[in-house]
Amino acid sequence: MADATPREGLPGARPPRPIPLKERASIVFVDRGQLDVIDGAFVLVDANGVRMVIPVGGLAAIMLEPGTRTSHAAVALAARAGTLLIWVGEAGVRLYSTGQPGGARADKLLWQCRLALDPDARLNIVRRMFQVRFGEAAPERRSVDQLRGIEGARVRTIYQGLASQFGVTWKRRNYDPSEFDTSDVPNRCLSAATSCLYGITEAAVLAAGYAPAIGFLHAGKPLSFVYDIADLYKFETVVPEAFRVAGQHAKGKLDKPVDMAVRHACRDAFRRSNILSRLIPGIEDILVAGGLERPGMISEDVVGPAFADPPPSGDAGQRG
Repeated sequence: MADATPREGLPGARPPRPIPLKERASIVFVDRGQLDVIDGAFVLVDANGVRMVIPVGGLAAIMLEPGTRTSHAAVALAARAGTLLIWVGEAGVRLYSTGQPGGARADKLLWQCRLALDPDARLNIVRRMFQVRFGEAAPERRSVDQLRGIEGARVRTIYQGLASQFGVTWKRRNYDPSEFDTSDVPNRCLSAATSCLYGITEAAVLAAGYAPAIGFLHAGKPLSFVYDIADLYKFETVVPEAFRVAGQHAKGKLDKPVDMAVRHACRDAFRRSNILSRLIPGIEDILVAGGLERPGMISEDVVGPAFADPPPSGDAGQRG
């Protein structure tokens, strides 16, 4: 018999079941409107009352820019659908808050913590990240700090090479998240591009059941693990697009604001690379390299759940 439990505010409607991340579109930005649930649809209502329907369950993340208001019903529906809401600043480059629909797998969180606290496991993971990122084994007998320094030097070389390829004047990576417009155009393009990648990566981390703050190469930030994972993919997706857009701007061939052009380019790059189908397997691959066995979901000396949960239809970390 079908579950007829009504959803809040929508009598008779069944709760939505999350769609796996690999089957979703990547990301959208919204601004200057009210997000709400009207007649069962997730909509953005502008100042004139015009509704734009947003397929909330088919997106990995929604970036809410200044000028956006959000109703309780909209936040609740996004959480049930497993779609990450991210409140950001102008051009999406300053993070204020996120609504986190993940965190449903205690076993994965405990495993991630064990890996981060074990020096050997952490080094193994950082070495695997180096291999995935650069396509070669990490140098032997190097500490995490030494590998971080080697990576930094390689990244600077990649930036300079892309700048030369696209005809961009490049000095160094330099930006102030609170003052987006004070940076030069290449840095603004990079900031806008990486914010897109961080959004879908955080959605993947949560959907997989892990904690964004527990990183291995990065540490001490709310999104340390997000930065770790995003770095594995950014030079094949968003960074070349950022320099390409900056090059078009330098040649006077850009007919839209740079941040908008970068977002559109990143959206297309995500689609071409099929990144949403690769993020969660990539996370698992990195963590398995630590070499520690996963802990069980429930220890023998704790009280188990009183009622069994139905099988999830989405990813392991989603609560649907």
